[in-house]
Amino acid sequence: MNCSTKNLSANYYSSVDEIPSKVWSSLNANDNVYFKKAFLKSIEDNHENLDFFYVVLLDEAQNAKCFGSIQIVDFYFETVKNDLESFAKQVKEFGQKLNLFPKKKPFKLLICGNTFVSGEHGILIANGFDKKQTIKELAKAILNYVNKNDKLQIDAFLLKDFVNESLSITNELKDYNYHPFSVEPNMVLHIDESWQNFDDYLQALKTKFRVKAKKAFKLSASLIVKTVTKNSIEEQLPKMEELYKKVAKNASFNLSDFNLSTYKDFINQLNNNYIIKTYYLEDKMVGFMTGVINNKNLDAHFVGIDYSLNKQLAIYQRMLYDYIKIAIDHNLKTLNFGRTASEIKSSVGAEPQDLTMYLRHKKSITNKLIKLFLMRVQPTPFRQNLPFKNKPQ
Repeated sequence: MNCSTKNLSANYYSSVDEIPSKVWSSLNANDNVYFKKAFLKSIEDNHENLDFFYVVLLDEAQNAKCFGSIQIVDFYFETVKNDLESFAKQVKEFGQKLNLFPKKKPFKLLICGNTFVSGEHGILIANGFDKKQTIKELAKAILNYVNKNDKLQIDAFLLKDFVNESLSITNELKDYNYHPFSVEPNMVLHIDESWQNFDDYLQALKTKFRVKAKKAFKLSASLIVKTVTKNSIEEQLPKMEELYKKVAKNASFNLSDFNLSTYKDFINQLNNNYIIKTYYLEDKMVGFMTGVINNKNLDAHFVGIDYSLNKQLAIYQRMLYDYIKIAIDHNLKTLNFGRTASEIKSSVGAEPQDLTMYLRHKKSITNKLIKLFLMRVQPTPFRQNLPFKNKPQ
């Protein structure tokens, strides 16, 4: 399907398999794991509960200048928990009285971004191209596609996870009635160049936090840590799924559940760029952690935890330190721990990184109501720990 937008034309694809190979090469997509065909294909193949399409913007010479990854999810207001739970319920009830929100059907949410990873992993713009104009053209192209496909029945549009440095570009979306808002920040640890090994990291900590780390290792000493391989993933997956569901159930905000069968594709397609470790107490799996190495960054992905044993074995705390060890051993620059559990992540040295999302409803009246709702959405406050010796207080 083709649609023209100013000097750019938009091509739409329902599968990554349909996208011409020259698109990937002209945008240098293979430089970023999240835009590799293999990564996107793995997500697409293992999530039948989602609808997918992809937008490619081309210039007059038919050179790809922008790529947008789109997922459509069924969103339920009931998934909003904690301090926003009652407000979300009020918005839903008020909206339904005015016939603004569907009563029996789910809320159809179109997401431009990666539903399962925090960060700018949904839009890729060619180097040297006008990003402000391109982001507006992409928003227009998405809307055009939805307007021409009545079967989609989209209720709202979400463009997600832009860092502060990008806001001068993405704020152009306000011209298309998108409303910016922030939820929980990403927690990011910057790996010091002087850390040659994990002991160097421990030595950089203040005494209090070094003692805390050593206690976590002492409590978790009985755990056996295994690296999951292509040969062992099938056997371990059922228990991993069980542990993941426990964590997902406790999450305050979930756009959609992740299908862990995707891990089989990740391990086979991404090789050493995807890491999975499982934690055993004797022969019982009590936790797992996963991570993506993307250039000089390690992104923590999903984890699973047996909460009944978490405190006595310091399972989650041990995982955080293991992520740090992996990042140091691979000579990486940053470790992105993702959202949630901000305070405990700050205790190992992570600092908050604000991420902005943009939302608009298809109906203008509802869009104004949603704007009021988003004005109430604030990240949950937390105590920022300062564990390093030489960092300013």
